[in-house]
Amino acid sequence: MEFGLFMEFYQRPGYSQAHAFRESLARAQVAEEVGLDSVWLSEVHFTPDRSVLASPLTVASAIAAQTKNIHIGTAVAILPLDHPIRIAEEAATIDHISNGRFELGVGRSGLPRGYIGYNIPYSESRDRFFESLEVIQKAWTTDHFSHNGQFYTYTDVCVVPKPYQKPHPPIRVAVNSPDTFSRIGELGFSIFIGVRGGTESLRELVLRYRLAYKKAGYKIGSNVSLRVPVYVADTEEKAFSEPQDSTMNFYRGLSPQLAETRPDLSLEANRERAERSSRMKNMNYRDVFQENVVYGTPDSVADRLYQLKEKFDLDGIVAEMNQGGLIPHDRIVHSIRLFADDVMPRFK
Repeated sequence: MEFGLFMEFYQRPGYSQAHAFRESLARAQVAEEVGLDSVWLSEVHFTPDRSVLASPLTVASAIAAQTKNIHIGTAVAILPLDHPIRIAEEAATIDHISNGRFELGVGRSGLPRGYIGYNIPYSESRDRFFESLEVIQKAWTTDHFSHNGQFYTYTDVCVVPKPYQKPHPPIRVAVNSPDTFSRIGELGFSIFIGVRGGTESLRELVLRYRLAYKKAGYKIGSNVSLRVPVYVADTEEKAFSEPQDSTMNFYRGLSPQLAETRPDLSLEANRERAERSSRMKNMNYRDVFQENVVYGTPDSVADRLYQLKEKFDLDGIVAEMNQGGLIPHDRIVHSIRLFADDVMPRFK
């Protein structure tokens, strides 16, 4: 099992954006110090009350320069909002700066806000995503390439630098919609899954992914990492109470975004978003604590993560230590240290 730390660079109320960067970069160094395998950087746009992490590749480069051992990944780079050749160039550059410690996690985001700000129709997100993914792989694996697609056209382009890792850094895709699991399995990529909507429906989708991966004939084993909110404390009471306000802040913030009707989405898609919004709005903390997060002492967190490992046949855990962004820095650091010292060794 590999263990990573998910980072969103939250800006806590009353603190500056500069403070958010300082605290978050310090936590990345703590993750290196205590022996976590990786840090994973989100990409969030136009949401000042949530995150200042709009440029994960830039931040990945900074962390790569400040560390020696920990792997750095994006979770995720939103491919439809950027130019695929620019991503290929910058990601390959980080791969060199880190001496091969970079992994490109990609997705298209389930929230249209970024697309509105970038003036890109969300209805194009799926097609843009897969075309960008194709272009990036061509840029990394061929000396010169041409491409004639729906959104991008290139003739005899030579992209440099080529990645440090051969043939290229690992690519991992965040999957959510049911049809995407099978398609990504057919393409042979590793995946992120998440539990923000609960775990019961995920098991069948993961099995669908692994079956498609196997049928496609890939020789190297598929890789499934679960991104899950984690908080480790000295007592069960602290593990329940300390992250409560922050956790519910996340759901209160996400619910209205999902409730917004988007004219560029289908009626079915808008209906599904509204249903998710309603479920989140009506959630109480005890239900969230039982179903959607892994909070507890080292013993109870280890037990719960082991259950999830068995349920989904996981290869990795990406721990979101600050869901909602309100937990003080010192408590997050304490949680990271307990996680590394008293939870991770039980899986080695």
